Amino acid sequence: MSVIRVLSAGAPKGGVGLTAEAFESDTGHSFQISFATAPTIRAAVEGGTAEADVVVATADAVEAFGTEGLTLEGAMTVLGSIKAGVVIRIGADVPDISSAETLKQALLDAQSIVRNEASSGLYIARMIEGLGIADQVKDKTVTLPTGGDVLAHLAESDVQKEIGFGQLTEIRRLEPEGRIRLVGALPKEVENITTYAAAPLAGARDPDAAKAYVGYLATDAARKILVASGVE
Repeated sequence: MSVIRVLSAGAPKGGVGLTAEAFESDTGHSFQISFATAPTIRAAVEGGTAEADVVVATADAVEAFGTEGLTLEGAMTVLGSIKAGVVIRIGADVPDISSAETLKQALLDAQSIVRNEASSGLYIARMIEGLGIADQVKDKTVTLPTGGDVLAHLAESDVQKEIGFGQLTEIRRLEPEGRIRLVGALPKEVENITTYAAAPLAGARDPDAAKAYVGYLATDAARKILVASGVE
């Protein structure tokens, strides 16, 4: 049996891990899974340094890889979509995010704003720019490499008015630890929904195994796992 190496974005981490476990149980193939931000994944795949058999990234990125001949033709599977949301430390002030206007005011009132450098964090930067307050909140915005880093920062912080942003899947996966709290998804006017997909890379060591796992992600069994993990 083969070892299938997966390079994945962090947002669908729970679903990727659980589907890999299920596929391993069914087939005997084992997995090595690494997680990275969108820019890192793009650079690794396009630069030929990914050292992976399967890539999981935004659907746009995976489609672009296919156009560039970097994935096996006709083997892409769409996993589903993930929303971005607001997260705080347990005990911190709960912001009103019922509308874009109240979110804007909460950001202006915040002592600290925390986002990541991955695709969801880049969206937050554009959202803040669109709200017209980028210059006003620039000096109190903390930018960290990954969604996990954002959540770890919030969990250890003692700032009372601190607002963090992340993907709902990541927040919900760590919320049961009792250190962070999901406030909710972004307001409808500024919501961010990212669709993720998987594809076997053209340089996969065992193309058949890589294609089989990506194909499995389209099955009803895998879909149930993904939905349970927060991938809609």
